[in-house]
Amino acid sequence: MRSRLGTVAALALAGIVAAGAALAEPVKLKRADPQPEGLKQGLSVKYGYPAEVRELKIAKDYRSGAETGPPLVGFDYMDSAPGQNALTSKRAERVVAIIKGYLHFDQAGIWRMRWHSNDGLEVMVGGEEVYRHDGRHTCETLGWKDDYLIEEPGWYEVEAVWFQRLNTSCLMMEWQPPGGSWAWTPNEATGYQ
Repeated sequence: MRSRLGTVAALALAGIVAAGAALAEPVKLKRADPQPEGLKQGLSVKYGYPAEVRELKIAKDYRSGAETGPPLVGFDYMDSAPGQNALTSKRAERVVAIIKGYLHFDQAGIWRMRWHSNDGLEVMVGGEEVYRHDGRHTCETLGWKDDYLIEEPGWYEVEAVWFQRLNTSCLMMEWQPPGGSWAWTPNEATGYQ
């Protein structure tokens, strides 16, 4: 009975949080100005290989001095098998990724975004933090944080800090366009210089 009540309470709280986010004013994202030209599909990434990493605070220390890795195809890395290298890095465990590039929004209006990560992830799009899930955890999402206003279609800068500690890893993105349904973000919607 106790776990059933806990589940009901958790579902009610999730509904209240989602309703509150839906009632809040949308967060306006800043379009890249000037709009980049000649982008390659995917995202640029630099890697750090710490002896230990358990939180974003440590991962962020690798913003400078990290080594360039092969570009990501996008935010499209399903949960890996144990021992499989994390993303496009040289290692399976204790990996930090500093990710940069652009996301293309093809229509104006209210968008929602959510990521799945294992382990920690912080994402900035158009100058705003749009997702943060710190600490160690399995491949999961915290859901969407806010509604985001895209005033004009085009490319928006994206920066992310991600880390993986032990075992498996993942990094995936979903979005919901204005009036649409949740869908995996197509790799073609990412670009880097």
